[in-house]
Amino acid sequence: MNVGVLQLRSIGMRSTKLYHYVRIAHKRGVKVLLLGEYMLNGFFKELYQAPLPMLRELADHQIAILRDLAATYDITFVAPLVTVKSGKPFKSIVKISPRSNAYYQQQILIDYPHWNESEYFANPVEPLQGPLTFTVEGVRFGILGGYELHFDALWESIWDKRIDCILLPTASTFDSRERWRDLIRMRAFTHNCYVLRANRIGETKEEQHLWRFYGDSILVNPDGEIRNSLGDTEELMVGQIDRALVLEARKGWRFKDAMDKRRE
Repeated sequence: MNVGVLQLRSIGMRSTKLYHYVRIAHKRGVKVLLLGEYMLNGFFKELYQAPLPMLRELADHQIAILRDLAATYDITFVAPLVTVKSGKPFKSIVKISPRSNAYYQQQILIDYPHWNESEYFANPVEPLQGPLTFTVEGVRFGILGGYELHFDALWESIWDKRIDCILLPTASTFDSRERWRDLIRMRAFTHNCYVLRANRIGETKEEQHLWRFYGDSILVNPDGEIRNSLGDTEELMVGQIDRALVLEARKGWRFKDAMDKRRE
């Protein structure tokens, strides 16, 4: 089946480009379309001065658009979005299909001095759960927030849930391109699943700092090989998920079998 990544800068309330690229994705047979972090919203450092009612209005607006597009073009969308509940902002990822909607609240947020999402968002600190999962045309997908890629505990459930493809929206910046590529390839190989990463583009100024988001959205196969990639400009990427390759890799490498023997 065909999957896609829409690599854009932040679009806010503007939806013209979204409609344009979704029509192209539909013509190319895309069934699941992934958007990057902070694409529907501005970067979180730009949100501190934004009134929460405005963020809630934006979330409602974007969800309504995605529902309309999902129903019209028979595409399932996975998109990071800032949601507002009980007067508090949450870093969420929405899954909107022609028949159902689901929400995943990112479980682990960045808390570095220069990039402290946990200070702004109200996502609770709780025992970790597995990723949100759903199935399209027999392919089982799982959703993780970009930063969550780093934590082994979240990957322990990937085998148990028999996830064929992890959807990974990111907002990576600075000089991290090769590190992210290496980590994604490693996770895909050791867990014999596809990883589809959508990274946004554009830039954000903060005092004396300039945050440049470099794109490089990629699709990595269950053998850890990069099958599709984008540059650093506005683009739509279409790749193919072959579940037979997932099953072949699992049978050949037998990483899960080795772990299952030690759980008995």
